[in-house]
Amino acid sequence: MKTLSILIPVFNEEGTIARLIEAVRGVDIGEVRKEIVVVDDGSSDGTFAALEKVPDIVLLRHGKNQGKGAAIRTAIAHATGDVIIIQDADMEYDPGDYPSLIQPILNGQAKVVYGSRRLRKTNKQHSGIFFFFGGVGLTWLTNFLYPGAGITDEPTCYKTFEADLLRSIPLKCSRFEFCPEVTAKVLKRGHRIVEVPISYFPRHADEGKKIKLRDGIEAIWTLLKYRFVD
Repeated sequence: MKTLSILIPVFNEEGTIARLIEAVRGVDIGEVRKEIVVVDDGSSDGTFAALEKVPDIVLLRHGKNQGKGAAIRTAIAHATGDVIIIQDADMEYDPGDYPSLIQPILNGQAKVVYGSRRLRKTNKQHSGIFFFFGGVGLTWLTNFLYPGAGITDEPTCYKTFEADLLRSIPLKCSRFEFCPEVTAKVLKRGHRIVEVPISYFPRHADEGKKIKLRDGIEAIWTLLKYRFVD
């Protein structure tokens, strides 16, 4: 039986984390087993206390906040599945999209699948104009720097990988630059990124969205840097 490892980096998401895990558990992915790996990245609210009450998860904790990328790297080191997907804890993304995200990998048609918010036109496309143009700009830059990429949504959370491939990539990210770093390194290895439409329910900064201007600048630098260095 194949196993899907769902990696959930979480920081101060007391209000959504239990509902998110319930949604993850509730999605039907057929005969594939689920492994839920949660990394609490030094939360200062009641997130970790809430997680301690959740059964049947792999629960890890950073003593202090290190960033989303660092939490993902910790989760990868403890994941045992055949396929790995990244899941945010804030309910912006719907676990109901898992079947379409993992199927190309299970069928041997792809090693990397991204969920594109842009391909589902009924989605509300952004949390604000800054986030929309930031995402469009990063996607354009990716396609420009890495000819043949042909993707529509680089900074999507839903990135799905054949596990052995992801484990073989030397990631150095600490913060939100996980997305551009893994995208750049996948494309430089010559892997095609398959995209499938996903649902998206954006939240705003006053609802806890954590991405800032600094993260957009860091993402641009990361795409540029890994175009020319390993």
